Formats: sequence, structure tokens, C-alpha cells
Amino acid sequence: MDQEDRLLRAESRRDGDRWLSVIEVAQHLGVQQETVYTWIAQKSMPAHRVGRLWKFNRAEVDAWVRSGQAAATGRRRRKRTKKRS
Repeated sequence: MDQEDRLLRAESRRDGDRWLSVIEVAQHLGVQQETVYTWIAQKSMPAHRVGRLWKFNRAEVDAWVRSGQAAATGRRRRKRTKKRS
């Protein structure tokens, strides 16, 4: 078991293995709920469907952010169009 696995397990125990909601994970990461749904749709964010709800393990999400995948899945910028006069 490497150091990252030990850290993930320690974080899970500290959180009591409680699953986070979309609202809670958005607050934890400091992003909008819409961003969380975008990351889920791109199939890159570790999320689990429980009925109609999405649930997240904090340690999995933190590891995903540390791996740099959150930055790689950002929203595409719109091209600016010139205003017509």
C-alpha cells in the first residue's frame, strides 16, 4: 500500500465514510453545482448514482482533484462574436 492509499483511507475514516451530496461537494471544492454536473457528464468525476441522487466519497473526489483531472475537464470558452452595428 503506497502513501496515497494510506492517506485516502485515513480521510475516509475521519469522514466516517459519509457520502456527500452535489451541494456539499460543490461547496467543498468551491465551485457551482452546474460545474459538478458537467464533470459527472464528462464521466471524469468519481460519482455514484443512488436512485435519482448523485453521491460522492470525499477521499475519491480529493484524489481526483489532486490528480489534475478537474483542471483538464474545464468548461470550453465561447468564441467571441463581433457585434453588428
